[in-house]
Amino acid sequence: MDKTIYNPFTKSNVNLGKSPTYEWTNAFFEELKKKRKFAIRLGQLAVQQANYNLSQKAFKKLCNGTLNFSDLSESDIILNIDQKGVDMKIGLDIASLSYKHQIDQIILISGDSNFVSASKLARREGIDFILDPLGATIKPALFEHIDGLRSCDKNFYNSASSKKNKVDISKTNKQI
Repeated sequence: MDKTIYNPFTKSNVNLGKSPTYEWTNAFFEELKKKRKFAIRLGQLAVQQANYNLSQKAFKKLCNGTLNFSDLSESDIILNIDQKGVDMKIGLDIASLSYKHQIDQIILISGDSNFVSASKLARREGIDFILDPLGATIKPALFEHIDGLRSCDKNFYNSASSKKNKVDISKTNKQI
């Protein structure tokens, strides 16, 4: 998102379009667009709903009295921007391509467990289903329905961290 948004903690506007994440993401998408037999499905960002929220950790500390409101720091707030519609687009593509047997392999760049049904369908149709969660941990339900894990960016892959009820991809043997 290249929108300027108000940061309530610093009481200043932040131009998200000048962030390293924005620059990396756009460069990444531009490179992907050049790939043969490749499709990008982008959802719509809910820009009007973008907001800052207290982190769960800071909220718990405020509630149990171990942190005072005056002690909050900028690291205690998180920018929340939702993307809408992309799961449905990707799921329909996976189903359509799988049923028509137009492909042999799908590489999905996501870690969203909403894709369990789509990955399961593709595999039932004989499609090799590879997941690249860009270093994020994935839920066991999704891990169960893929044929392999890989990462296109080692910086993301190496930053994977284990979380409760999720699979840490850096410790799996489902690598390809």
